[in-house]
Amino acid sequence: MNANTFFAELKRRKVYSVAIAYVVGGWALAQGLAQVLPVFDIPNWVVRLLVVLIVLGFPVAVTLSWFFDVTRYGIVRTPDREPSQRIDHADPYTSQEKSIAVLPFKDLSAGPERDYLGEGIAEEILTALSKVDNLRVAARRSSFWFKDRDAPLSEVASKLNVEHVVEGSIRRDGNRIRVTAELTECCKGFTLWSETFEREFQGIFALQDEITCAIVDALKLKLEIAPATARAHSMEAYDLYLRGLFLSDKSTEESLRKSLEFFQSALDKDPRFARAWTGTAKSWLWLADGYIEPLEAYSKVREAAVNAISIDDSEAEAHVYLAETKRILDWDLRGAEEEYVRAFEVDSNLTPSNYFIAAFYAAIGDREKALKYLSRTAKIDPASLWVSNFACEIYRYFGLIDEAMAAGERALQLDPTFAYGEPLLAALYREMGRFDDAIGLYKKSQAISGRVPFGLAITYGKMDQRDEAKEILKAACESRRGYTPGDAIAHVHVVLDEHEDAMRELQRAYEEHSSSLHFIGIAPEFVPLRTDKRFVSIVERIGLNPQKVFAINARAATASPPARAT
Repeated sequence: MNANTFFAELKRRKVYSVAIAYVVGGWALAQGLAQVLPVFDIPNWVVRLLVVLIVLGFPVAVTLSWFFDVTRYGIVRTPDREPSQRIDHADPYTSQEKSIAVLPFKDLSAGPERDYLGEGIAEEILTALSKVDNLRVAARRSSFWFKDRDAPLSEVASKLNVEHVVEGSIRRDGNRIRVTAELTECCKGFTLWSETFEREFQGIFALQDEITCAIVDALKLKLEIAPATARAHSMEAYDLYLRGLFLSDKSTEESLRKSLEFFQSALDKDPRFARAWTGTAKSWLWLADGYIEPLEAYSKVREAAVNAISIDDSEAEAHVYLAETKRILDWDLRGAEEEYVRAFEVDSNLTPSNYFIAAFYAAIGDREKALKYLSRTAKIDPASLWVSNFACEIYRYFGLIDEAMAAGERALQLDPTFAYGEPLLAALYREMGRFDDAIGLYKKSQAISGRVPFGLAITYGKMDQRDEAKEILKAACESRRGYTPGDAIAHVHVVLDEHEDAMRELQRAYEEHSSSLHFIGIAPEFVPLRTDKRFVSIVERIGLNPQKVFAINARAATASPPARAT
């Protein structure tokens, strides 16, 4: 260990802090003893002995500070230094770190309303563990994908690329809860730690912290978790919040609107419950575009995100949602980037902190940053349908066909039904000329969701079946029964060479602030419009640099037929 490394290690282990604190405290204590003890006729030799003991205690305190640290959870051993402890802005994970997944706890309680509490406890533990240095934690969506699947832990560990898995159960009876938790090292197949707890429901926060501390101790890591300022002060509010969080992941309009009711009820009990405000922002964001016009929905997102951040600036997810509102409502890309980066700085292991910034950098034509964050997102959330489906589309835009195919096929394996979105693997099949495969996927998703995919109309347009494409476009709009983004309709008009109609819909998307409008710059489907000054004007008005975003797939633009004159 060289001198620079040694002094850096002294600082990391807080030896300097302990030494300074000991000297100051010891000097003050010695002065006090010298002044006070003689008043009580204590012999001078006793005073001198105490001063000597204080001096001799200095090397002991400094030595102990090298090996141990005091946290709000007690005294823990300081882990040995490992290289590359901090993850840089978007660097890959180091091979030195440990990894873990927290599965949703099985709810064994009686009664119809189950699951939300088991998921809530797992979420709290997962969130706390994500703050631990050198510990990679699989994201919530990926871990919770295994719920009710009865998969062996070896399969869970393999698919999530983790070494350890936490699982457990919860039973609630009135105000009493019984929680069993277990930590397994999957590669060796044995239990590292397990315990059963019985508590009053009011003690659930302390219980979750206790479980987290036990897991970290079993993994021989250092626990440095900041106080959870975003937690509710009311247990009633917390219970309502968990119900809302459970529904906010369901993605249907009914579930999302119901989640908003629970979040609002939680806020009625505790208006300064930051995470309930973040949950509100999340639900409004997923209602936007698909069910509600963006100007209405994103205004609600902004209000809730601002409230969450004003209460607790460490709400990383709220920063992500605020960034989205700056991007969409204001076309303020610089302000949006600042919020995305702030979210990443607060919690770099959060899926939204990586997922949304990857999309942002892709949309503005920053290919390398987009790919780095996309890679991080896939590692954090490997079993997420949304992440894999999104990755398939971005890789396709960048011309990375093999990567796009792998991501699209992974998404198909995760959820063959695609109940809540279009299978973007079908778009890849279409661009590869595999029209039958594309049509098969689109029709399968339509049969499940009841929503006609716009991609199906584009596919028939590519096949020069214009009448079928127009009929499907009409059906796609009608099946939404609400708001339909103009840029989605414009995709179909472009492939049908109906550029005037496409421009009309893009102008509407601009006026209505469609959240997906920023992707028209890099989407290959819009290459034929790049010579249209009106198209370029829209690209510029939403904050993009046309030359930069068009360069992402400039080769395709060169090969495409010229657009009609304006």
